[in-house]
Amino acid sequence: MGITVDVTYKSLNKYSEILCGDTVELLKTEDSDVMILADGMGSGVKANILSTLTAKILGTMFLNGATLEECVETIMQTLPICQIRQVAYATFSILQVFNNGEAYLVEYDNPRCIFIRDGEVIKIPRNTRVVQDKEINELRFTVKKGDALILLSDGTIHAGVGKSMTFGWPWKDIAEFVVRQREHAISSIRLAAAVCEECDKLYEGKPGDDTTVAVMQIIDRRPVHLMTGPPVDRDDDERIISEFMKDETASRIVSGGTSATILSRELGRPLKVSMDYTDPEIPPIAYMDGIELVTEGVLTLSRVVDILNRFVEKKDLSYDFFKELDKNNGASMLAKILIEDCTELNLYVGKAINSAYQNPGLPFDLGIRQNLVEQLKHTVEEMGKTVTVTYY
Repeated sequence: MGITVDVTYKSLNKYSEILCGDTVELLKTEDSDVMILADGMGSGVKANILSTLTAKILGTMFLNGATLEECVETIMQTLPICQIRQVAYATFSILQVFNNGEAYLVEYDNPRCIFIRDGEVIKIPRNTRVVQDKEINELRFTVKKGDALILLSDGTIHAGVGKSMTFGWPWKDIAEFVVRQREHAISSIRLAAAVCEECDKLYEGKPGDDTTVAVMQIIDRRPVHLMTGPPVDRDDDERIISEFMKDETASRIVSGGTSATILSRELGRPLKVSMDYTDPEIPPIAYMDGIELVTEGVLTLSRVVDILNRFVEKKDLSYDFFKELDKNNGASMLAKILIEDCTELNLYVGKAINSAYQNPGLPFDLGIRQNLVEQLKHTVEEMGKTVTVTYY
């Protein structure tokens, strides 16, 4: 079985700045996942441009087989030179993890990568190379399931300077903080958010520098099967259920009352509807043996898409966001699964028109359910997960 990763990031803008001077690129190849963190010099618009160009150049060239020397040379020749410091580009870190467990790490002037294994901080050795007169750490190693690798911008280690911490937050203390957080089997996004939240506290709510935490954890494969909508032809009921139920490792979710009724009939399993309205805007969930979650359809999926969009934009990954994600309603429960417990999503979509939601005269692809499915697919793909859709 190949390596599967849970990868994401969280940033804090320097106080009073609209744009972040750090940029993260999360890329996928056929045999690897790549995480690039670039930290632009200074802050604001200028730093944002520098870091964005650096990350984009590195990502594009890296995926097209360019050598490290070629990447660095291109960055130096492309980006403007700071008239004060006479330096041309952002600092950066590149982490590539292959499906066979091999890892490749490149670091230039960013804080060292934090590598956690079996609840301990593993020291990554230094292997310094000089590229275009710059000292760059480059090495290869092997990862395994349960490992965590965290890339940091220097806003993390500067947290609290001149305020709550005289000399900032030492790298060693950050690593120990990560170890303590991971004692609770935390997801990558909660881990990144926890470190950023601690930095924000040390900055007393006014970050003195752009701060970014990018996390990659090696996890088990977690496929999710989601069925919504009845097939156009009732003779396809058996087929959609059969394909939905395949793969014993998958978590199964049903969204829609008609879909749940079909599943109950075909499997011969009773459907028990909860009468607990924890959120007046979201219909209650139901229960069925062997199914992780049964929800209402359109209203629930609409709220799920809204939550996922907020996650993708990463503008509000605060305590309140995770509090909503932990709520006991169908939309929050479904969104939480897709964000924290899903590596690939398989959608089984019935194309029958529901007259309760739309004008039967409209073609299916203009219908509400179809629109929500397309939004869901697009958003989950933006989260870096593979999505397949099968229509019936």
